[in-house]
This record gives sequence, structure tokens and C-alpha cells, in this order.
Amino acid sequence: MSTLKKIISLFCLCVLLVTHATAQDSSFVYSKTLLGDFAYFAIDNLDDIFLLNNTDQLKKISPNGDSAIFNDVRKYGKLFSIDATNPLKVLLYYKNFSTIVVLDRFLNIRNTINLRKQNIFKVKAIAAAYDNNIWVFDEGDAKLKKIDDNGDVLSETTDFRNIFDTIPSPTQIIDRDGFVYLYDPAKGFYTFDYYGALKNRLPFLNWANTEVVANTLYGFNETSLFQYKQGSLNLREYKLPLSFSDALQIKAGNNKVYVLHKNGLQQFLVK
Repeated sequence: MSTLKKIISLFCLCVLLVTHATAQDSSFVYSKTLLGDFAYFAIDNLDDIFLLNNTDQLKKISPNGDSAIFNDVRKYGKLFSIDATNPLKVLLYYKNFSTIVVLDRFLNIRNTINLRKQNIFKVKAIAAAYDNNIWVFDEGDAKLKKIDDNGDVLSETTDFRNIFDTIPSPTQIIDRDGFVYLYDPAKGFYTFDYYGALKNRLPFLNWANTEVVANTLYGFNETSLFQYKQGSLNLREYKLPLSFSDALQIKAGNNKVYVLHKNGLQQFLVK
């Protein structure tokens, strides 16, 4: 048995012994609501909130109430995702056109990247990299790649088909504290260092809106928020309030949980 398979088998055995801590509605303390007809949102580490409304206008709201607006959302087709990890470099991804639009902190366009010009045609997940570049997972080549603002490939992993029995299809990429996390809801987390070496795999399946903060993994399903501190073998489960059941989107970040409803975005503190 390969070393990788031994690690996965050991973890799967240990996870059977995990204790689940269930919290009630009191774990989520209401903070505020931003009223509006929003379709999607993202947050950055400065507590700025990026809100896409149903007329395809993107608005950034800071904690002190300042705002900026980007009106050309539809110029490159239907917006697929927003990565606001770097408040100074916001990434808008248009999957159908394989195009990344880079905005500055005032939501002005800095540049656009056409991935097709780099022969990258099948990408579901992108993310800001620690060094101001951009991570993409190229499913055509089965490689995690780092590109610059011109779309040129700076580095890439080995072909995943040479490493794994089945190739992951990540829906999220997260760059945190010296590691890059790929999350595939059907296979779990794949963690790499910045040199492309696989560090571990964690088989937490069917999570949505995953996040990594201080070596702790977060994710949601329809009824719960999950929290796992790496190395602890203790997966914590927080039952979501019934009022979250009709949420369009839920996301954790900055010790808060954000819940998007059809009439606005609610913010909760987490005990």
C-alpha cells in the first residue's frame, strides 16, 4: 500500500472516532442586516462585503459604511464567482468565457486575463495566491497552476493523473498560511504546499462554502456548520437555526456567519 493510501486509510479510521459537538441556535448571535435584492456575496479579511444584486451591479460595503460600485459585471458574460481574499485585488471569474477580471480596491478594472490564450480551457476554481498571483486548477491538464496578471504560468504541480486513482474536480481553492487547499465535495480536501507537494487529504464530503482560518477548516451543509482543527481529530458540528433553512448562500469568515436571504444579507457572531 502506498504511503498516501496509508495516510487516507488511517484518517478514515480515526474520523470514525470523532466526537461531534452540537450547538443550538444560541451559538449564532444576530448582529445586523443589509437589506436588498442580492444574488451572491463575498467577504474579505477587512470585513468588507461584496454584494451582487439581481440587476448585476456589484457593490462593496466597508464596515464604516463606505461603498464602491462596479457596473460592468455582465460585460464578460455571467459572473461565476468572486474571490476577495486580497482586498486590493478582487478577482471576478467568468467560467463560460474562461476570463478573470481583476479589480482594485475601488472596483476599477486593473486588467483582464483570458485563460484560453494560455490553452487553459476547463477551470471551475480560481483563487488569489499569497504572492499577488492567481491559482487556477486546470482540469484539462489535471494540474494546479499559478499564473501572473498576464495569464502566464509561473508554476504548476505534476499531473494529478500520475498521483491519484481518480482526479479531483475542485469547486474551491483556498490559499492560507503556507498551504493551498483544493476542495472537491465528492472527494474532500487536498492540501498542498507552495511547491506543489501533497501534504494530506481530508475526506469531509458534501460541504459548501468552505473556508480555512488559523489551520481550522469550515464548511456547511443544509443543516449544519462544521469546524475541524487540523490534527485534532475532533470534528465539531453546529446545528444551524431553522431561520437559515431558506438561505440562498451561507458563508463563514472573520468569526462571523453571513446568511443571504431573498430580502437581504444577515450577519451573525459565532460564540
